[in-house]
Amino acid sequence: METKGAGRSPLWLLVAWAVTRAALLLFVFRVYVFPGPDVTSDVSVIYRGWYEVLRQGTFPLDDVTWQYPPAAALAVLSPAALPFLSYAHAFFTLACLSDAVVLALLAYAGGRPGRSPRGAWVWVAGVPLLGPTVYARYDVMVTAVAVAALLAGARHPRALGALAAAGALMKVWPALLLAGAVRRRAWGSAAVTGAGVGLLFAVSMPGAFAFLTFQRERGTEVESLGALVFHVARHFGWRGEVLLNYGSIEFLGPWVNVVSTAALALTAAAFGWLLLWRLRARELTGAVLADAALTAVLLFTVTSRVLSPQYLVWLVGLAAVCLTRRASRMTGPALLIVGASFLTVLEFPLGFSHVVVSDGYGITLLVLRNALLITAALTAAHHLWHTTVPPRPSTPQPPRPGRTTGKGAQPRRVVT
Repeated sequence: METKGAGRSPLWLLVAWAVTRAALLLFVFRVYVFPGPDVTSDVSVIYRGWYEVLRQGTFPLDDVTWQYPPAAALAVLSPAALPFLSYAHAFFTLACLSDAVVLALLAYAGGRPGRSPRGAWVWVAGVPLLGPTVYARYDVMVTAVAVAALLAGARHPRALGALAAAGALMKVWPALLLAGAVRRRAWGSAAVTGAGVGLLFAVSMPGAFAFLTFQRERGTEVESLGALVFHVARHFGWRGEVLLNYGSIEFLGPWVNVVSTAALALTAAAFGWLLLWRLRARELTGAVLADAALTAVLLFTVTSRVLSPQYLVWLVGLAAVCLTRRASRMTGPALLIVGASFLTVLEFPLGFSHVVVSDGYGITLLVLRNALLITAALTAAHHLWHTTVPPRPSTPQPPRPGRTTGKGAQPRRVVT
């Protein structure tokens, strides 16, 4: 009976994926209109504009909304591989293909001896909860690279390093996949790949690293943890604004710089904790590689001054990789991330108008979503520390001097 159920499991997995992804495609192809703001405009307008500039052999130097590392150009240019489709339709198709690649990798990894199919199910269930935004951003493509890196990492550290570096040159955060890497080959491969590809872009296309200076004047994005301060403060007379700034809806006004600086300080503190963990960790097994990556990205996400909906795609993918191993302690954080994904689609795009005006419904959604992510981050950090860091040996206490009966007498023993 168990064998028969196990045999049907891949089929049900494929059916669930096909049904949910067909729904996402119907929304991004505008066969049916998903409520809220049109999430596909980023592709049809912004990405398409970048595409035309990149085809000329240069980066969008005059567009401050271009805030991505140089290899992001590959994702923006990728629709050229499907010239028989419009730019937007080609992009959505490739995003769906990336989604399918992730499923295939997770299903293969979960089907190996001693592994679990839970990871594939987390991906199948978690992604559609984010709504059509998943296919209207290139984050799912980056996540596919990250998933491949982690699944290859235990046996092939050079592949881990090369793929992590490639992902980081697309959107920075995959550099955190190396948090749990212990072999020098992984770090060496990452350094060589990153330097080589970065140099290639710098030489061949002007403005490859201009993105580093395009974020200096950013405010605090309305969906971030720090933004909750201003959502509440608006009800008590705070005189600030909510504006489209550097490509996202942000708070601008008094004290925003202070909150943004505090967010950067929290990120620095998170990295400090990760460094301390690496110095003290001893039990770095294959399962810990993915657990450490998820923990690091969670900490980065909750402390960032920007917490866009597509960031949840990263977390769902990393949580799915963790759960392909039965030894992973990340089941709780994975479930919290799936719950946060559902609250995210309620917040954007469904309830984004409520978020922008900071009404009670919008604030409640943000508080609940961000609370789940904070809890996931703290829980993941707790599990990672206690499963890899040995307890400090207790300092032996010197024996108390007993009563003596004379010179050279020994302390009195208590016989029980």
